[in-house]
Amino acid sequence: MNLFISTFIKLFFVLTPFFSLTMFLSLTEGQEEPKRKRLVITSSAAVVGICLVLFFAGTRLFELFGITLDSFRIGSGVLLMLSGIGLVRGESSFKNSGEGDIAVVPLAIPIIVGPATTGTLLVMGAEMTSLSEKSIGCAALTTAVTSLAIILFCSSMIQRLIGIRGISILSKLTGLALVALSAQMIMTGIQGFLHITP
Repeated sequence: MNLFISTFIKLFFVLTPFFSLTMFLSLTEGQEEPKRKRLVITSSAAVVGICLVLFFAGTRLFELFGITLDSFRIGSGVLLMLSGIGLVRGESSFKNSGEGDIAVVPLAIPIIVGPATTGTLLVMGAEMTSLSEKSIGCAALTTAVTSLAIILFCSSMIQRLIGIRGISILSKLTGLALVALSAQMIMTGIQGFLHITP
């Protein structure tokens, strides 16, 4: 149970729910509610599929490219830290073009599952070696994506309750959590790389 809860919390923040909420509201501005809900379902299904592939592909990719887990921890930690800093600073390069289906691109990739999320999932998947750990990881991942989907489903209500400014504050707090998580990943990677016992 402790593994499930800790994994769920990490994945929930790595999926940057409140930044995703901000981008979802921006990209779907002016759209009717039924269309928004269909978009949430399609995007969430894509995110689950992408995340599960990344979760199980970690070990294989490391073996294929000859990369150690600790080296990837450091690299992913740096990316995650940059992502967290970007959230704290309120930076975003995505704009609503108003054209085409946005469920998979850019909503699922790269807004929800960006480079930092990809690296974190690869590392977590490689760390969980036993069948029971993999099962718990899959359950935690599915629960985290479901929680994100619920937030997006309630996007209009959340916007009315706390406003864009309130969502922005929550997004910045998520950024702070990501920076702390990334620092832990980097330190763990350095300790393993240098064979230091914590």
